[in-house]
Amino acid sequence: MISAPDPSGSIASLSAVVKAYDIRGLVDEQLTEPIVEAVAAAFVDEVDAAGGTVVVGHDMRDSSPRFAAAFARGAAARGASVTEIGLCSTDESYYASGALAAPAAMFTASHNPAAYNGIKLSRAGAQGISLDTGLAAIRDRAAGYLEHGIPSVAEPGAVTTRDVLADYAAYLRGLVDLSGIRPLKILVDAGNGMAGLTVPAVLGEAAGLPRLPLELVPLYFELDGTFPNHEANPLEPANLVDLQRAVVEHGADLGLAFDGDADRCFVVDERGTAVTPSAVAAIVALREIARVRAAGETGEVAVIHNLITSRVVPETIERAGAVAVRTRVGHSLIKDRMRETGAVFGGEHSAHYYFRDFWGADNGMLAAMHLLAEFGAQTGPLSELSARFTPYALSGEVNSTVEDVPAAYARIFEAFTGRAEFDELDGLTVEGITAIDEPFWWFNVRPSNTEPLLRLNVEGADEATMIRIRDEVLALIRA
Repeated sequence: MISAPDPSGSIASLSAVVKAYDIRGLVDEQLTEPIVEAVAAAFVDEVDAAGGTVVVGHDMRDSSPRFAAAFARGAAARGASVTEIGLCSTDESYYASGALAAPAAMFTASHNPAAYNGIKLSRAGAQGISLDTGLAAIRDRAAGYLEHGIPSVAEPGAVTTRDVLADYAAYLRGLVDLSGIRPLKILVDAGNGMAGLTVPAVLGEAAGLPRLPLELVPLYFELDGTFPNHEANPLEPANLVDLQRAVVEHGADLGLAFDGDADRCFVVDERGTAVTPSAVAAIVALREIARVRAAGETGEVAVIHNLITSRVVPETIERAGAVAVRTRVGHSLIKDRMRETGAVFGGEHSAHYYFRDFWGADNGMLAAMHLLAEFGAQTGPLSELSARFTPYALSGEVNSTVEDVPAAYARIFEAFTGRAEFDELDGLTVEGITAIDEPFWWFNVRPSNTEPLLRLNVEGADEATMIRIRDEVLALIRA
């Protein structure tokens, strides 16, 4: 039996939703159930899952359950048995993919507004899939299925359900022991996203695990894909304001903010000041390096950081006797580099944190647990710990609409030639040739994958240096 073709389906419609590292689009306008079914069938073919199992999970968006059901139909039609894990965070779906050694699909649009949804696909063992490593092939095969229908197989797969939340929580507890830390009061802003489900299970007692010395004060834990309080994107400072205010009002030791699918975690200290993801990356890197050394691991220990993180990250890694591996920005790319290098940990400026003990996948909850373990073993405030890992001034990401990127690059080359060194590992990175009496600085400009934007990140030895370079580069970009 062959499923009916969808005349509206085409390679053009798929190209609109298939991005560099995932699938994402407007619900029922760009991303439809026929497209999801076709993608599922193509995914099963690409990862050779016929006769095996595919894991399917979803977030709290209104469209997610029906899209997950459509994916299950398409996957089963091509012979894969489907294990539906229901409501979950993205890193919980990675856990299922790793623990069950099965490819997985997670329905979420992460931090995007409510009108969007999407799919994050993984090979077995939570291995990422990008355009270069299978997503383009899935897109092209799915276009054929949309045009001609999905051919059924002799033995379609079955669909079953499984709850993995308790196992996921227990696994994380086994990686980071928080039972002996000092008592901490923590404000957690779930942003009406999936952290409202996972935080009580991992850090609380909802999954039946022993109580930790943590007092959790919840903020926006109700699962609501319309995001009634603020966008679930803590990377935007406006979305941290409620948490910052609440931390101070409650006299909390710190605050944690998660994005919609809860795979990224942002931190604020007891004063409500944001702790940079680079500082978190440096702290976690030290812990992971020390852990594997204490476990008897000899030889080279590698830690990954992308080229946008603060200079403090590679400096911290190298001072600890490990090797800092600098990479381009990108979720699936960093997962691949984790495997290639055997790195124990990887950190990005965007608050994605990757762990060898978590199948090389990213897990914001696990990063938060490491931070709590480190902070909870000390007596001072978090602001004091954070300051030790924030010696330089960072601009944060500044976006500019730019139609002619090569022309902007040319202006930058002309202005900084003779003053700086250039590399093009990812976009354009420019580092000042520092004289003895001049503070260091560097900046990176990268084009967006999806919009006519140039993204600028600047770091300087001090605030004045950073601002001077930032403003000079912005003038060149926007000329």
